[in-house]
Amino acid sequence: MENLPSPLVIEILSRLKDSTDLARCRVVSNTLNEASYEVRSLTLVCSMSRYLKSRSPETKHLITPFKTVLKNLVLRSPNLESVSLGVDRSLGGISFDDVEDESDDLHLTDFNFIQDWLPSLSKSIKSLSVSDFWVQSCWRQSQALSLISSTCHCLVQLVVRNAWLVVDGLCLMPTLTHLTLEFVRLDDEDLNMLNTCFPNLTQLNLIGVGGLKEPKINLPHLRTCQWSVSNAPLSLNILAPSLVDFHLKCIKPRLLFLEAPSLSNFNLSLENTDELVLKNCGNIQCLQLEVECFSPGYILSMFQRCVAVERLSLDFVRKTPRVVDVGADQVREFGLDMLLNYFPNIRYLSLGSEAWRVIESSFCRGSLKNGIETKTLKELVAYIVVLEIEFTLAFIFSVLDKCTQLGGVSLLIHSDVDPRVAGNLISACRTKFPGVRWRWGIWKEGIKDTWVSDGI
Repeated sequence: MENLPSPLVIEILSRLKDSTDLARCRVVSNTLNEASYEVRSLTLVCSMSRYLKSRSPETKHLITPFKTVLKNLVLRSPNLESVSLGVDRSLGGISFDDVEDESDDLHLTDFNFIQDWLPSLSKSIKSLSVSDFWVQSCWRQSQALSLISSTCHCLVQLVVRNAWLVVDGLCLMPTLTHLTLEFVRLDDEDLNMLNTCFPNLTQLNLIGVGGLKEPKINLPHLRTCQWSVSNAPLSLNILAPSLVDFHLKCIKPRLLFLEAPSLSNFNLSLENTDELVLKNCGNIQCLQLEVECFSPGYILSMFQRCVAVERLSLDFVRKTPRVVDVGADQVREFGLDMLLNYFPNIRYLSLGSEAWRVIESSFCRGSLKNGIETKTLKELVAYIVVLEIEFTLAFIFSVLDKCTQLGGVSLLIHSDVDPRVAGNLISACRTKFPGVRWRWGIWKEGIKDTWVSDGI
């Protein structure tokens, strides 16, 4: 290390996964000591071991407070461009019952704590990540966002996890392009302050953000977005002309409105809605849908104008016995013909186990018998549960008869299916359609898929 060029030593030290090692490096040699003050990246995580030692009467006097360690490292590293601090994920399992006091020693979004060190990096910092300790932060409001926005004039990327954030005093941040809020309570019911103060976002991740009632995303430069809505807002509105990749998971909004003319990859998990409106979304090429089984025809009919879809992954979700009973009549007429009619240009189709069950049941009632041939579908992946092998085989054969250019079929059979039944199914498929590239596998809820054969 002594003989390495100084820039290379600095680069190595900047990549340390735990920046507490910087202090150890300083006593090893003069070269490392000098380079340690020039690092550009700092990562500091409070481990479960450190936390327990800081609480134990026998060892707590030996542990330097986590906040003190962070402040010392920052104040001695004036060229920092990236700072990441937080608590280890294992501390997320600690409940209020396990805490006997109202300490704030790990409340990392505390305004006064951040104010002690962040201003010293106002001209250099470009990336900031803070993962708070939920037991201490969830009942304490934090004005960290206002301080960050007024201090970090060159910040490009911001990540905040496990905190309660208010938006009072939030300032315009024109340089910020990447924002992640995860398991955060945000006092911005309609996301108006987010849209106003972060207008140049290109990447936005909102994972389990609570406190929203009628949120609206209106960001002209946004290209990728992952949004997992933790509560049940009245409506969701997304206006994003540059949005290309969008993953959305939400529960029963009355209205879901999306206008995204550039959208190419759309992953939607939706537990029903009163109204789904897609405006100027005709360029979607890859669509992944997980929707409630109650009304698959209604949900899919909203995508009728998305004729550019080439890759479709579909599954239905059943929430309660009541929904299943009511949904049975509504899904009766939903079959493969309807699906291919909605998406006439799909080349790849993946059907989850519930989607397969619904479509196979529809076939048994007469669907697909008079359907027209399609030459676009090239590959089919399906998760199946074989209840009556004769029905399943008849359905598979009918699909292959109609989809004349289908060259690859991948079937994952549930692990509870009798191996002899699965073997007979496989043998019959190979015999009937020897020219098809068959792929077989096993699936089970909560377990990774296992492929038994590949392309046989």
